[in-house]
Amino acid sequence: MTLPLTNKLKNILNRNSISMHVPGHKNMTIGYLEQLNFKMDMTEITELDDLHHPEEVIAESMEGIEKHPDYDAYYLVNGTTSGILSVIQGFSGQHGHYSIVRNAHKSVFHALDLTSEQCQLLQMTMSKKTNQYLGPNLDTLLSQIEQTKLAILTYPNYYGECFDVSNAIKDLKEHNIPVLIDEAHGAHFDLEGFPNSALNMGADYVVQSYHKSLPSLTMSSIIFIHKNAPRREKVIKYLSYFQSSSPSYLLMMSLELAHQFYKDYNSKLFFEKRDQLIQALKEIGAEVVKVEDPLKLNIRCNGYTGFQLQKYFETKDIYVELADEHQVLFVLPLWHKGDTYPFDLLIERIRQIELEERDTQTPDQSAFRTEEGTYQAGDIVDTKSIDISHAGSKVLATNIVPYPPGIPVMFKGEKITENMIELMNYWYDNNIRVEGIKNYKIEIKDE
Repeated sequence: MTLPLTNKLKNILNRNSISMHVPGHKNMTIGYLEQLNFKMDMTEITELDDLHHPEEVIAESMEGIEKHPDYDAYYLVNGTTSGILSVIQGFSGQHGHYSIVRNAHKSVFHALDLTSEQCQLLQMTMSKKTNQYLGPNLDTLLSQIEQTKLAILTYPNYYGECFDVSNAIKDLKEHNIPVLIDEAHGAHFDLEGFPNSALNMGADYVVQSYHKSLPSLTMSSIIFIHKNAPRREKVIKYLSYFQSSSPSYLLMMSLELAHQFYKDYNSKLFFEKRDQLIQALKEIGAEVVKVEDPLKLNIRCNGYTGFQLQKYFETKDIYVELADEHQVLFVLPLWHKGDTYPFDLLIERIRQIELEERDTQTPDQSAFRTEEGTYQAGDIVDTKSIDISHAGSKVLATNIVPYPPGIPVMFKGEKITENMIELMNYWYDNNIRVEGIKNYKIEIKDE
């Protein structure tokens, strides 16, 4: 056996690659994960409790995850996805429909497909900074939520931008609508200098991907459930359904260590190094777009697409979180005293990048729709595969999802427009990873 995955990972590490992407431990240079030992990869033997029926050490560990007194914390070893699936399934069969934002993660749509129940897409606002969805249009929110049994909001967005989630939750709760907040990218919120978490705003369910910004292992997340959350016991039951029956003790231990890191964290060094990094980026001619979450930097340069900038960084073995038509996204480390992150090498490699101003065309972003709409949950049974160029006016049979960030841009059941074809062609021509496009073909409804 040639061990292709093993060899590829070794090759990347041997080049002293630098992580400006998730997970938050940044190639094991941040946090307390040196305390992990592969010998700790055990099963539910005597003394080690059971995640699916916690009464002893796991229960004690989860009780130690205290971010707000109104919430109980539950470990997720199948990622934030398993928490989202559990909450949405917990409300299935209830009267009413789901109301969700258009920038919901694909796991939300997968959960809706499992329920095959009606879903309303909320009217959205767009960010002028990043050209991405920001949040629901709060001016029209109240007119859209009649018969809503669960509202699902994304906060912050993938690019680190925050909308007024406090007022959104307040409006929804005043109308007795339960709220799930996908706070996957906000596990570090409430640290000094960072935004406030939705845990302070009365949401019923808040899911955080600890591994994205805090130093825990990939797939380790936490769902915070309000002590008075509707359907609470149903949701807790489904946590067992959507997670492995053999949960990893290494993942659970990494969550415990990451939370201790969170409690110990001092932000002073982070902001000092962030300022140095921004200055180095500006010196090579890059524009740094700052957003509400200081952990995220969006980097642009006149005449370059984000995909082109990504290649420049990768020539120096600097790996970004994602690229799009306009920018690349850095997810910064939570630098701290005693970390082993190669910060000086990062600055040195950035200064070696040579950028010059030039003209580059980027596609029209009109494929991002902001109006309210509906999502067709469940499967479209009769489908066929056709070339993108022949798909005009056809009905999509699957979501089209650039990955990362894993947020559908085009939805199953939507009629395909020329602008959508233009954007899909751009992705294909530039070798962008997009789920739903394969060998220049997409699935459509066979009518």
